[in-house]
Amino acid sequence: MTTTMISEYGELDATALAGLVRRGEVSSLELLEEAIRRLEQVNGELNAVIYKMYDHARAAAAKNNRSGPFAGVPFLMKDFVAEMAGFPLNEGSRFLEPYVPTRDSEVVRRFTEAGLITFGKTNLPEFAIGVTTEPQWRGATHNPWDLTRTPGGSSGGAAAAVAARIVPAAHGNDVGGSIRIPASACGLVGLKPSRGRTSQAPYYGDILAGFFAEHVLTRSVRDCAGLLDVAAGPVLGDPYQAPAPKRSYNDEVDHEPGPLRIGFSTMTPLGDELHGECKQAIEKTAALLDSLGHVVSEAAPVFDAMALWSKYTTLLASLTAWRLGDWSRRLGREATETDIEPFVWAFAERGRALRAQDYLLAMQDVQVQVRALSAFYETYDLWLTTTLGQPPVALGTLVYAGDPFELRRRMAGFSPYTYLANASGQPAISLPLYWSSEGLPIGLHFTARMGEEDVLLRLASQLERACPWADRRPDVCAG
Repeated sequence: MTTTMISEYGELDATALAGLVRRGEVSSLELLEEAIRRLEQVNGELNAVIYKMYDHARAAAAKNNRSGPFAGVPFLMKDFVAEMAGFPLNEGSRFLEPYVPTRDSEVVRRFTEAGLITFGKTNLPEFAIGVTTEPQWRGATHNPWDLTRTPGGSSGGAAAAVAARIVPAAHGNDVGGSIRIPASACGLVGLKPSRGRTSQAPYYGDILAGFFAEHVLTRSVRDCAGLLDVAAGPVLGDPYQAPAPKRSYNDEVDHEPGPLRIGFSTMTPLGDELHGECKQAIEKTAALLDSLGHVVSEAAPVFDAMALWSKYTTLLASLTAWRLGDWSRRLGREATETDIEPFVWAFAERGRALRAQDYLLAMQDVQVQVRALSAFYETYDLWLTTTLGQPPVALGTLVYAGDPFELRRRMAGFSPYTYLANASGQPAISLPLYWSSEGLPIGLHFTARMGEEDVLLRLASQLERACPWADRRPDVCAG
């Protein structure tokens, strides 16, 4: 790699880096060594990557395969659900040690087939429970825009690594905002696909009735689209299948969205006030959308937000109890209170106390509110809010202090919107369109109809051109 290419690495997205490899201007191994150098340079401050796979990655990169759409691009996997044969999976918990999968998850297989070179795994809260990445075992991940702030969660390690220019893209997954929350906190693009768009094969058919989705965090819209082309599509036996796209998602970024009907709101569904700068960001984005020819008005879905939120947290408690039960069964040993962090254990205990009918009644109640929420999209193409209720808060703000309900309420105030798209199955995207007066990212959140990732990506590409963010660099940035 030439000196010029080394200096450009951090400015280029995955699509551009793959182009260099494809044209023979740089080798996969040279890109990997630069990514490793960058990780070693800043990971001591960030604690974004908690497991390194350098020898494996070097062996893969040495083949210099140029055949995949992202051939030779360095990549990081989140250490949750997506299993890599031969490498430990811990999901942020000591309890899983020393589990090592024997086969790849489907999403891992697809990323590998696309040519991505995985050289590490990223940090997350235990079992991905929470909106901040501050696990007791591995320690907190720090936000590269301000090391005293949260990078969000649960894909906080992935977001910090991408924002700090270690890699142009990293794997994440999302059951209540875990891609979009850290995308907002770290100034990235984060898309949660539609229910059934990505597969959890072969280990799972679905997770929490399809609330869970796999995808990535990126710095560019075209990487988000191109990697969705890689990850999307059902596997035989999947319980859900999203509507098939009309064309590749990569093609969508070159098409104008046309005039869209967009409703925006500056009050949270639970009736909380947004941080003043978040409210300003929504209003400025609405004005920008109007100037681009969209039909924009103040409007919000009408539904019982407290009923949806309370029943959604009931379902998450069931999910937490299931996760511990699943791993106890797979490992052949029961999880105990000493194995698990206090908040996760308390949440799991709540889930274990629920009866089967309680779970189904909660799901029924959520689905009733989703029907009410969905009526909004008969009139509007998109709903605009901020992703978070405030700019990224100080580390420690969202840590358990003995009252599970109080912490869940603080989490809801920090991330008041993202879980709605998980409940409804709709696609939603966070875009880094504004920064606070303190220089902290404020993500703008767009939710579309079920199956309409194409609409989100066309609009996102238009906004990326109108309000570019590529030249913004955090305080801690590899180079």
